[in-house]
Amino acid sequence: MTAAQPHPLKLLVTTQMPYGKYKGRLLCDLPEPYLVWYHSKGFPKGKLGELLSTIYEIKLNGLEYLLDPLRKHN
Repeated sequence: MTAAQPHPLKLLVTTQMPYGKYKGRLLCDLPEPYLVWYHSKGFPKGKLGELLSTIYEIKLNGLEYLLDPLRKHN
């Protein structure tokens, strides 16, 4: 039996950027221009790229409020 994986939205409010200018900042707190830049250059492969792509879409569509309940429980 494998351990349950956290929901991707929960990961956005608990995962820190592992490198670069915003190292240590939660993915949900990355500035939109940084995410737009990543979108134009290409997101990294793997789980980090998936999470960055997800937060990009959330911010692009003005859906940050969806993360508020998750932040409160973090």
